[in-house]
Amino acid sequence: MQFTSTRNGKDTVSFSQAILHCLPKDGGMYVPAYSEDLRPWINYMDESTSFQSIAGALTSALMKEEFSPLISEAIATRSFPFSPELKQLDDSLYELELFHGPTGTHKDFGLSYLTNSIEHILWYQEKTAVVLAVTNGETGASIVQACRGKKHIKAVLFFEPGTMRGFNESDCVWNGGNIYPVEVQADRKTIASLIGDVYRTPELMEKYNLTLANTVNIGRLLSHSFFYMYAFSRLRKKVWGDIYYALNENNFGNLVAGLYSWKFSLPVNGFITNSSPSLTLAADGTCFVLDSLVPLKDRGASDPVNPSNIERLEEIFATSAPVMKGLVFPVNVTNDEAQEACKELFMKYGEFADLATSRAYAAAKKRIQMEEDEESTVVLVAADHPSLHCDEIRHACGESPSMPDRIKDIYVPVKPVKKIKPDRKSIELILKELN
Repeated sequence: MQFTSTRNGKDTVSFSQAILHCLPKDGGMYVPAYSEDLRPWINYMDESTSFQSIAGALTSALMKEEFSPLISEAIATRSFPFSPELKQLDDSLYELELFHGPTGTHKDFGLSYLTNSIEHILWYQEKTAVVLAVTNGETGASIVQACRGKKHIKAVLFFEPGTMRGFNESDCVWNGGNIYPVEVQADRKTIASLIGDVYRTPELMEKYNLTLANTVNIGRLLSHSFFYMYAFSRLRKKVWGDIYYALNENNFGNLVAGLYSWKFSLPVNGFITNSSPSLTLAADGTCFVLDSLVPLKDRGASDPVNPSNIERLEEIFATSAPVMKGLVFPVNVTNDEAQEACKELFMKYGEFADLATSRAYAAAKKRIQMEEDEESTVVLVAADHPSLHCDEIRHACGESPSMPDRIKDIYVPVKPVKKIKPDRKSIELILKELN
């Protein structure tokens, strides 16, 4: 598979180039250069096919120019000792749980796949790479888990004062690990701006072989398309009508990944999401991407630190506009409706759900009722473990879920060993130290 920029469809790069040098020079974001027909693999999968096997087979099919089947299987096996789970709530409603990784968030999947792919490529090239990330603990913990044991990747994690957590002392560079946690004497916005400036400096990117671990990096996002393949493998012998996936808009990453799965020939009838200022309803009732009013050539470069995948969504719309308008269904959901949906999921199904998942559930209910389509099946995508959002769930339901021990460990405070001032020179000194 080849990849191209959202702002230049002519020049293509390999998967290895796209994930190691993940920022196109034109300021866009890498996307698949073409669709793939994966029906021979999709039709082979059923409920007995593990997520590891699904990921390995699809990696082999998509990356056949770069990875052998054996390497593809090895990457998937190392990446996914954990799996999503599909739970049936009633005859026409399923929940796809993406929080069974080590830190209880869907990010565990993409980060693990990305780092294992990078590790293999760098091992082959006899090189190393460095990731810079701003974190308040949760995302940092997922990066730590994904990077643990890797020989060719180092990650520098930047924390606000008083927020350092999510790793063990043995993970630190000065103790033989590959994580460099540092407290910056500034707020998150200032830190993010500093890291963004580093990534916008080509000389530093090249000198220290910097790459990204957020969804700007297509290697992290692409693996999320496997979620939908996994769900379909469990549904294909149970469901005979239309299948819709309901998910929160968030930064549009999971929605874009779902649309990639459709471009890879997954049978799906649509994606339902709560509307937002960026993705909303047009006057004719179809979806509309507000950012598309401003031409890409008139915009600044994509933010490397705080990604929004809306530009990738625009790219899909630009190539398949009529189809997209019949495949993506934004629905207006109020805060009160989200609260009621949260309560209903608990009272009716005994399921705790955060407000992001509850918004998706409310959107799906409104869409199905609007279309008077009682024969369809809805797969509700739950991205994060509900215990990560106890306060909002307790407010809606009067109760809250217990937190698994593996997630509790993330919240154990760690005393900073390294502290720096909020300036670029301090960051460059760290990079020199790691080089």
